Amino acid sequence: MSSTLDAWDERYREGPEQAAATPSPIVSELLPLLPVGHALDLACGAGRHALLLAGRGYATTGVDVAGRGLDLAEERARTAGVFVRRTTRLEEPKHRSVSGITLVQADLQSTPLPADSFEVIVCVHYLQRSLFPQIEQALRPKGMLVFETFTRAHLEFAAGPRNPEFLLESHELRSAFPGLRTIFYRELRAGKGIASLLAEKSGTSSPRGDQWNQRA
Repeated sequence: MSSTLDAWDERYREGPEQAAATPSPIVSELLPLLPVGHALDLACGAGRHALLLAGRGYATTGVDVAGRGLDLAEERARTAGVFVRRTTRLEEPKHRSVSGITLVQADLQSTPLPADSFEVIVCVHYLQRSLFPQIEQALRPKGMLVFETFTRAHLEFAAGPRNPEFLLESHELRSAFPGLRTIFYRELRAGKGIASLLAEKSGTSSPRGDQWNQRA
């Protein structure tokens, strides 16, 4: 894991302008449909989606293994006037929180996601299939997942990820979360091969969710 971590830290050092990319269009487009509350940004990198969510009032947790990426996320949050704190433990939100960001430096390969903890989970350009069942469990009832990453069709294009282990099979994402109800799904093959999903967990909203809705 240390070699992977070193590679990611070096990537952020060499290309901070790349880390400063705007949020993925799919997240921005679907944001109005998402329930309010606690949000989890998986493999958050330099915080482009965590900052977007916190700016819309979510109590946001961002998790990534790369300390340099989290340094950039913290710098940007402070510049934007967003409350931010750092930790190495991913824990269940204990109570209703004000908007802001908790940045967690942790390896998702060995860090379990807390169950029944988040109204929203965002995962963009990160594929770890062992997390799929945990993502379902980490959502609260009526919580939503926004997931987007590359498919094997992307190998037809020159730039981008090449390791098939980290590329979705065609239509794999559609059935990756059987416990969730698909609201939106698409696969694109125009300039890149990518699959996008918005899915919802069934069940009745919890008192925590009702409190957030009253605030909103």
